[in-house]
Amino acid sequence: MIPAFVANNLEYRDLKKFLKHAENCAECQEELTIQVLVSEGMVRLEEGSAFDLQRELKYRLEEAERSIRMHKTFRNVCITSVFMAILAILLVIAVFVF
Repeated sequence: MIPAFVANNLEYRDLKKFLKHAENCAECQEELTIQVLVSEGMVRLEEGSAFDLQRELKYRLEEAERSIRMHKTFRNVCITSVFMAILAILLVIAVFVF
């Protein structure tokens, strides 16, 4: 999943699994560091700009966490909206039945 993470191509569920695993796997952390270094480092070298590997890796991981939080929030809002719609329907039915 590391190349997909580096390319920002993981879906929510896979991203969540990846982050949970990578948090506790030294081998994956090392491989992730290497892949970010290669992918981002090449771009920065071509541009001639400075590159801080640790900052870039931290930024990518924070962005992934932020994405997961946003997804959870959106899902909770959708669930709440559906619940409220069902309550409204039940209320309308109760008003007309009684």
